[in-house]
Amino acid sequence: QVQVVESGGDSVQTGGSLRLSCVVSGSSASRLCMGWFRQAPGMREGVAAIDTDGNTNYADSVKGRFTISKDNTKQILYLQMTSLKPEDTAMYYCAADFNAPIAAMTSQDFDYWGQGTQVTVSS
Repeated sequence: QVQVVESGGDSVQTGGSLRLSCVVSGSSASRLCMGWFRQAPGMREGVAAIDTDGNTNYADSVKGRFTISKDNTKQILYLQMTSLKPEDTAMYYCAADFNAPIAAMTSQDFDYWGQGTQVTVSS
């Protein structure tokens, strides 16, 4: 059973940076498509995703500010977030799946989810 556990959420000021981490167990990370989603009051939205070949996809709202990466040796997924804005405030979730198409970043495509880590950006 694949398990993912997020960490790294914090409270920062506008313009600050954070790096989220997601530790993978139960499968080799190299076999997994993975993504970061976030949820403020309302719908859960895809933020960034990476496939098994290292191809990435980003939501328009975070392009140029966020970077997703995966260290298959360490079994860790990262989300480097810079130039944070108050609208980035949300619970951030790590998700994994063996076959998810990253172009869509649809939550229903991912089978394995973490419990979330809170990111709060104050103005």
